[in-house]
Amino acid sequence: MSSNLDTESLAKDIRHHIDVTLGQVGRNESAHAAFKALCYTLRDRLFQDAIKTRQKVADAGVKRTHYLSLEFLMGRLLTNAVSNMHLETEVADAMRALGYRLEDIVEEETDPGLGNGGLGRLAACFLDSCASLKLPVTGHGIRYRYGMFEQNIENGYQTEMPDMWLQKGFPWEMKRPERARRIRFHGHVEHIYDDSGRVHVKLHNSEDVIAVPYDIPVPGYRNDHVNVLRLWSAKAPEGFDLNAFNAGDYQFSVVAKNQAEEISMVLYPNDSTEAGKLLRLRQQYFLSSASLQDVIEAWIAKHGENFDGFAEGNCFQLNDTHPICAIPELMRLLMDEYGLEWDKAWSITRRSMAYTNHTLLPEALEQWPVKMFEYLLPRVMEIVREIDRRFRLELEAHYPGNLDRIEHLAIIPRGDNSQIRMAHLGVVGSFSVNGVAELHSMLLRRELFSDFNQLYPNRINNKTNGVTHRRWLLQCNPSLSALITDTIGEGWVDDTTQLAQLAPYADDAAFRQRWFDARMGNKQQLAALVQKRCGVEFDPAWLVDIQVKRIHEYKRQLLNVLHIIHLYDRLLRGDTDGMTPRFVLIGGKAASGYWIAKLIIKLINNVAGTVNGNPIASKWLRVACFPNYGVSSMERICPAADLSEQISTAGKEASGTGNMKFMMNGALTIGTMDGANIEIHEAVGDEHFFRFGLDTPGVKQMREQYDPASIVTADADLSRVIELLGTDHFSASEPGLFRPLIDGIMSPTDPWMTVADFASYCEAQRKVSAYFLDQDSWLRSSILNSAHSGRFSSDRTIREYADDIWKIKPCD
Repeated sequence: MSSNLDTESLAKDIRHHIDVTLGQVGRNESAHAAFKALCYTLRDRLFQDAIKTRQKVADAGVKRTHYLSLEFLMGRLLTNAVSNMHLETEVADAMRALGYRLEDIVEEETDPGLGNGGLGRLAACFLDSCASLKLPVTGHGIRYRYGMFEQNIENGYQTEMPDMWLQKGFPWEMKRPERARRIRFHGHVEHIYDDSGRVHVKLHNSEDVIAVPYDIPVPGYRNDHVNVLRLWSAKAPEGFDLNAFNAGDYQFSVVAKNQAEEISMVLYPNDSTEAGKLLRLRQQYFLSSASLQDVIEAWIAKHGENFDGFAEGNCFQLNDTHPICAIPELMRLLMDEYGLEWDKAWSITRRSMAYTNHTLLPEALEQWPVKMFEYLLPRVMEIVREIDRRFRLELEAHYPGNLDRIEHLAIIPRGDNSQIRMAHLGVVGSFSVNGVAELHSMLLRRELFSDFNQLYPNRINNKTNGVTHRRWLLQCNPSLSALITDTIGEGWVDDTTQLAQLAPYADDAAFRQRWFDARMGNKQQLAALVQKRCGVEFDPAWLVDIQVKRIHEYKRQLLNVLHIIHLYDRLLRGDTDGMTPRFVLIGGKAASGYWIAKLIIKLINNVAGTVNGNPIASKWLRVACFPNYGVSSMERICPAADLSEQISTAGKEASGTGNMKFMMNGALTIGTMDGANIEIHEAVGDEHFFRFGLDTPGVKQMREQYDPASIVTADADLSRVIELLGTDHFSASEPGLFRPLIDGIMSPTDPWMTVADFASYCEAQRKVSAYFLDQDSWLRSSILNSAHSGRFSSDRTIREYADDIWKIKPCD
């Protein structure tokens, strides 16, 4: 790590940034000014090491990986930087010398609005692990001016406000205008043949946008290695039309600037409209083109325009279908800008690109209308068509005359309103396609991409997701981390397999008491936070039952609510047999255009209000809907959970990562055999995991004769729950409000089969209650969950990516 890391030097530089950089000299500066000055001080040192890291990588001439993702849900960076730089004592002392408490300064930081859910948080965990393992990996994303949205709850409904995370600046970033790139949209394509018959392609009258990079340092854990996350911001080539302004057309004078900048304005614009879809496609191409141009320029600076070793020197990991545009865009750059022939360009592209699939839901596999794609990206569309044409010839050779199979696999199916299947383009144009959990990858091979798996039998592989234990245990749960270190030493921070050494202590009564004390402190902190944010009080000694994640039907928050109503019904009938007092916390955002998910949020809040306001039920049960759930709130919620709800319909969740965070912190999982739940269950065993519901084959089998009405009729508990919903018990002032939810779960075509798993879920929850009453047994299971969580570190995942896909080595 850089020099000048002692308390005195840090305090001096913080003071300098307060006085000079922020212009606060002679004033009573705010805590936020002190926060920014501290960030600038650490950023300066981190970029010194980033320069050394970049030079070390360049000198070694090693292969590099470029991680392209539309989301990087980084969370607060200050605590992570201080921990990874090993400066906890020095920074705290420096801030104290300036009259501040570090814990107060940390609260001044806003979560960067660069992601929404698991996809973005996974990307952030991966960057942390890459740096901590000294791997030459650069992240590439978009610098959104506004995050997805700030969620408020008004009268139980989700309302959306702009997430103005950049309002007070972002002190971690460094603008790099000298590395700006030109991105070209629209226009018309001209093919020009020279005297030798070689074709040259030109795009005329394009509408150009400038991509300006901002770099964020990504420090490894106490190892001097600092990678970079490069975020691209859009601006117009000429942001102001002086002639239009002088002519009095003030609005038109800035129209180009506004149209350009909207690309990086909002994370995930609402794509329920044609304009929203077009903007999302612009974002995806903007990210892909800017990143590829950046990498190619660095290559040319060292190797000239000789691309013979490009694929051996670079790998592009495409995080889901969003950056799949990178495949035809790399072809365009190699052919149109640098004169490579198709076959050579295609060979380089296919050997450079790797695609991670994150979903088994067909509707979530992106498809772009050909007309829209061609309108926005005419030259890239030509290349996609040629890829499809050549792929069809390859298919014809494998399956002669089998037109149905060829059409099924084609990138662009025939038809007047055909769409580009981006996942198919990703499979065809990549050398590696990976799933993110064993079940998910198996289903990719056997079902979603089964024909591709036959065509390319070694292409689809598994890389089970992981999370960075440094943030999700070491930093967010200091009391439990200290206990673990005191018990087994600090080696687990570098090697999570050492967490297994905790297992024998599960049978030690004195250790269980210390474990209980650490967890109880976390539950008390959560109780204070929930009271402040939700206005709901609960006893920390109660079972703390948590489901926090994106609100989506397949994640089945609705099943959780049905169980809450079932408990409420039991309590009103005086049935407390085997019950333990329980606090249920549900949190997450619904996409702004996803009205059923927003109705589920309304139901959660209405049920919470009814339960909490009932003097009988509230003695045993409290419910809260946590507003504006994000990374920082998860850091407070995760350490306090007793029970982790991972209840998606089997075969629908690719992996899940919240399940891993909760497990690391000692929560027990109630879950279906879906995603990484299967591997968590395998790690801890049946005794320490509450399994319920249909498995994937069971879902498939029941689908053929699924009859929710008969299931409800045969189940008295479920019948009472449906009756309470249907008679507007939870919506007296808005009759019929929840009828769409009832109709959905009662439909034989309900894809989530919520009713099918209700009885099994309730039975598993009864086991949860009974087990929690035996605190010794529960604590033993809690310890064993943490002890067996080591395999779910993103360090393990990234080592597998590095060894099996990227073929890169640590830079020592």
